[in-house]
Amino acid sequence: MTQLVVFSLGSEGYGLPITQVQEIIRYTRPRTVPAASAMVSGVINLRSKVIPVCDLGQALGLAVGPGADDDAAEHRKIVILETALGAVGLVVDDVDKVMTIDAADIDTNRAAEAPFIDGIAKVGDELFVLLAPDALVASFGIGLDTLAA
Repeated sequence: MTQLVVFSLGSEGYGLPITQVQEIIRYTRPRTVPAASAMVSGVINLRSKVIPVCDLGQALGLAVGPGADDDAAEHRKIVILETALGAVGLVVDDVDKVMTIDAADIDTNRAAEAPFIDGIAKVGDELFVLLAPDALVASFGIGLDTLAA
């Protein structure tokens, strides 16, 4: 059994292991950091800790969600992850639910060969792409420890 935080980017569903989700917060516009990786939207101050924030839809090359300057951006969420590289925030369109799935519900025969995809979960008629947080953040090619220091 695996517990997932299920969220959406556009009309697509994604899942992250709940064990690596520190918290979910309302969208806060990140402060821009000069010379940061293109994957980094900026940083936020979360309880006196500087957290780099990446727009997940943009990082995955998806044309989803409102832009950072759009008024609708305030309805988005930031999922704070704890990874081997440090804490990072991922901007998503919405967090839908927390759910428990069986290993039998996960298909690891991937349609896309990306190191940050653990598989596809099928629950009823719904499909969720399961993301591997450590590999996902590593694929961004950003040094979180130096950015958040």
